[in-house]
Amino acid sequence: MRIFSDAHFEFIAARRKAYVVSGILILVAFAAMFGNIALIGSWQHYGVDFTGGSLIQVRFDVPMDAGEIRTALSGTDATDISRIGTENDFTIRAPVTEGASVDEVRQEIEARLDAAFGAGSSELLEADLVSAKVGDELQQKAAFAIIFSFFLTLIYIAIRFELRFGIAAIIATVHDIILTLGFLALFRVEIALPTVAALLTIVGYSLNDTIVVFDRIRENLNRKGGRKEDPEKLVNRSINETLPRTVLTSGTTLAVLLALFFLGGTVIRDFTLVLILGVLIGTYSSIFVASPALLEIQKRFGTGDDKEKERARRRRKSANVPV
Repeated sequence: MRIFSDAHFEFIAARRKAYVVSGILILVAFAAMFGNIALIGSWQHYGVDFTGGSLIQVRFDVPMDAGEIRTALSGTDATDISRIGTENDFTIRAPVTEGASVDEVRQEIEARLDAAFGAGSSELLEADLVSAKVGDELQQKAAFAIIFSFFLTLIYIAIRFELRFGIAAIIATVHDIILTLGFLALFRVEIALPTVAALLTIVGYSLNDTIVVFDRIRENLNRKGGRKEDPEKLVNRSINETLPRTVLTSGTTLAVLLALFFLGGTVIRDFTLVLILGVLIGTYSSIFVASPALLEIQKRFGTGDDKEKERARRRRKSANVPV
């Protein structure tokens, strides 16, 4: 991190280029989500957790390939087959039609596996059913959890810093969530409960990185002469001062996530992929979105200091004290 110990990068000067990049990515994100509505009837590729259906775990006597199982079940409604743990264990996700039971789906899958690989070649370990109504409720609760986290964040940062800091942090976090959802829509990544957990983790990570930068901005503002310094120079200097910590945190986090992505298996791959994307976007937004947003808010609405000075001026005027 010594190469960043005395950094003097002009991040704020490049903010307009960052606006263009973010704007293009946001347009692509919305295009992908609206495209999914036209193609698959939903803006995201929801899994059984949200759409309702059966979740069946199967263990084979010998190592199997997901492609072979998919071929054997080609006549069923199985939508997703993924390996869990060993080469013998798989998870089969399938929708359940109105009035059908999970036992009927289980029997059909079991019959087709026996026909393809021989009787007794597989064992169905577990079968769970998620109704469509429960899936709808989970979608609503997931959206509420994200919105509620924004609300709490605004309150926390407004108390710890100032309201303008909280609004800037929310703008950056919404930016991160939109880009992440756009990526998921573009590549049709299945949205399951672990994916929602990853999205909430991204909110926390992005806010943590943003608060570190905002904390340094506040420290520099409170130093002697800080309030008189050019705001753009002060914010840019604060970003550079926290850059070693930002790069170190993001780098070590990505190293762990990449190891999980390549070595952790298919069960946590989507979860890890969302986190990797979130770390990259969150690091970018804390520098090129949150801090510039803070400057724009200050330019348009001023600061708390400006309002306090105006109130003091009015009090002196009402008391007939020369201003």
